[in-house]
Amino acid sequence: MKKVLALVLATIMVLSISAAFADKTPLTLWSIAVEGDSNRAAYLAAVDAFNAANPDFEMTMEPTENEAYKTKIKAAMNAGTDLPDIFFTWSMSFLGDFVNAGRVLCLDDVLPEYKDKLTDTVLANTTYEGKHYGVPLTMNVVTLFANMDLLAKVGCEKVPETYDELIEVCKALKAADIIPFGVSGKENWCLSEYTEPLLVKTIGAKGLEDCYTGAASWDQPGVIEAMNKFIELKEYIDPNAAALGNEEVKQAFIDGKYAFYQNGSWNCGDISDKAQFTAAACMFPVVDAEKATLYEMVGGPNDTLAVTATCADPAVCAKAAFDLGCTISREGNLNGAGLPTWAVDYDTTNVKYLSNQVAEMVAQSQGMVLFGDNFLSADAANTYLDFIAQIFAGDIDAEGFAKGLAAELQAQ
Repeated sequence: MKKVLALVLATIMVLSISAAFADKTPLTLWSIAVEGDSNRAAYLAAVDAFNAANPDFEMTMEPTENEAYKTKIKAAMNAGTDLPDIFFTWSMSFLGDFVNAGRVLCLDDVLPEYKDKLTDTVLANTTYEGKHYGVPLTMNVVTLFANMDLLAKVGCEKVPETYDELIEVCKALKAADIIPFGVSGKENWCLSEYTEPLLVKTIGAKGLEDCYTGAASWDQPGVIEAMNKFIELKEYIDPNAAALGNEEVKQAFIDGKYAFYQNGSWNCGDISDKAQFTAAACMFPVVDAEKATLYEMVGGPNDTLAVTATCADPAVCAKAAFDLGCTISREGNLNGAGLPTWAVDYDTTNVKYLSNQVAEMVAQSQGMVLFGDNFLSADAANTYLDFIAQIFAGDIDAEGFAKGLAAELQAQ
């Protein structure tokens, strides 16, 4: 009899739990916060906080690796089916394409509740025709991370501020059997983290922005000069780069294999916590001092959450996106995954030291332009990244890059 009673009670408990979950409205969040991603902890904290504060809803995060995510979200938006409720996106044209397709919910009805914690500047990249469609998460810039211990081995005590000085240091590193640069050659966006700073330090941030908008042609001497510098720099990049993914390269830098690693400032946390050497966060050096300065940079408010027009509950999902965004901005800042886009009303004593170095550089910014693959529309971005891959592979030269890219984009 006791066994029967225990079985009945267990069945009732299971049914009660199932009923409780059945009463919850499921919400889905798509992100790139996979295991090992610098933002994963921030996302998990945000989702847990939402579920705890909203017992009638159950949010589940579905993370996908960066490159695969771009394909996944674009395909889903094109089809207009099986969309999540809330999704991670990059700003400018990346999100703009989805907005133009009518797939994204306007957030203007909910924004006033949070406006005191956000500025027009951080909202600008996700504002289209005066309407707001995105919740900013973090701000990041392309950062030149340096292993100061390896540099010291060749007598370099300070990261070079001019390109010519950088090449001299690279020659010394190579002579000492130290690989100067690590980069993923099979992830085109990683290659752009090298070409774009070269372009900015040659033609200036405004000059690169003009190329993106079409106000200036890619077929110009400054672009050719920058791409020739990129070809020169390849001599000092890991010869196995074409076979390496970004996570492998970052880990190799952390392990002390490379003197430099240039990528987003979202890596500050991992490098601060794991590197067993003195690391520094710097800006890529100047190529043409007449057109560019050291503190012109690539980046800006970019990582974003948005809500699909077909979400389960527009009012709840819009508010959820802002609440998630506030938590991700805070936790991302504290974890070294990006600078905050939301007002800082919490203790920042334990912010990672490399994040503080990046913040100091951003405070001195003399010009900033967003990452090209997010600034440009989808088709233009694919063409742009393809030309970067071609020049890295040696299939085209600098002039071929400038003339070919200009012609291809003009034809689109």
